[in-house]
Amino acid sequence: MFHLVLAACLAAQPATCQPRLLPAGDAPTREDCEARAAPVARDWLARHPQLTGDGPRCVETAALPALTVQEAAPGVHVHQGAMAQISPQNRGRIANLSFVIGETVAVIDAGGSRAEGEALYAAIRQVTDRPISHLILTHMHPDHILGAEVFSEAGATIVADARLPEAVARRAESWMASVPRQIGAAAFSGTRITSVDQTVDSPQALSLGDRQLRLTPVASAHTGSDMTVLDEETATLFTGDLVFLGLTPSLDGSLAGWLDWIAAPPDPEPALIVPGHGPVVESWDEAVTPQRQYLTALRDATREAIGAGLPLSQAIPAIVAAMQPVSEGWADFRSTTARNAAAAYAQLEWE
Repeated sequence: MFHLVLAACLAAQPATCQPRLLPAGDAPTREDCEARAAPVARDWLARHPQLTGDGPRCVETAALPALTVQEAAPGVHVHQGAMAQISPQNRGRIANLSFVIGETVAVIDAGGSRAEGEALYAAIRQVTDRPISHLILTHMHPDHILGAEVFSEAGATIVADARLPEAVARRAESWMASVPRQIGAAAFSGTRITSVDQTVDSPQALSLGDRQLRLTPVASAHTGSDMTVLDEETATLFTGDLVFLGLTPSLDGSLAGWLDWIAAPPDPEPALIVPGHGPVVESWDEAVTPQRQYLTALRDATREAIGAGLPLSQAIPAIVAAMQPVSEGWADFRSTTARNAAAAYAQLEWE
């Protein structure tokens, strides 16, 4: 069993201390706890000793609040994130996070903060005590990757598309400033970006002993670092944000590439699809039809605005207005579509 160190507290809410994993073994000392706390958290605690008494303290994993997970298929467990953009209200916990249990455990996406990664870790430990061998990151967005350090500390190999490390490096500095502002400093406390241990540049199998996962990199689509994961035993496909259901898709890769990916369903078709956002579904058409309609409308409205000679400042509201017929059922439609319109305009302007 792992111990955890409470690494930071909020003055108004000292109960929101964020723990950090310590290796199993004898109960750690206070010095062990302090050594593992993030430097920023140690500095904060030094300025607020009245909130923590003697400073950081260690607790068991069972004491952590755990994410709620459902068993979607035998050995396949899924946490469905909030259907909204990241905010202080949801603490950035909007991504679907999953794990697959074989002789070892593979985690698929780690959440958007240290605290969410720990809550996922606690949820896994409520289900199984098998070793966590791998954390697979489906793409580079922060709501999916910033909890990764927890699993690195737990001994997992961090696996991602070969393009992901460079993509993260380009954005890391801005994320570490912007994400705490978006979700709240307490929710982000102790979060650090973790390096990838194993990169994937072509389809390959990953063994959990008695079951196999198939990792497949995808040409630029939602982002430039997308990768799907197929659990061969249950035919469950984890798409990451290549599939959105309910939350408006966000374009950070290639609009044409994303539509191409949707147009080429897996063969054979998976039995279950776990999207990056939204509920688990049982058919490819159910998974991708709303998104196909949205992205096709985005492409067509953008082409129309460009053809009319509209500059970007006028094109964005025109595209959003033209897409109103496909707005039903999409959370955060207007603001996300405005951002998508800018990205699509840049991609299609010279086609």
